[in-house]
Amino acid sequence: MSGHIINIDSEILGGTPVFSGTRVPIKNLFDYLETGESIDYFLDDFQSVNREQVIKLLEMSQRLIETSSNILYENIAG
Repeated sequence: MSGHIINIDSEILGGTPVFSGTRVPIKNLFDYLETGESIDYFLDDFQSVNREQVIKLLEMSQRLIETSSNILYENIAG
């Protein structure tokens, strides 16, 4: 697997962010999780995505949220 988790290409689903090497939109994972479905259920439905991709995406999302929270807090506190 390449180091990229997300692919954005205007030729794939009109530029919708997808898991690299697939046509599965990133949003689908968050939709599943939002409705209470498990990662395993998502992976069963989208077999072209692997667990490592999902975990790396969730880790990346967590870092983005933490960074954004720090930036927002600095702006409020400052």
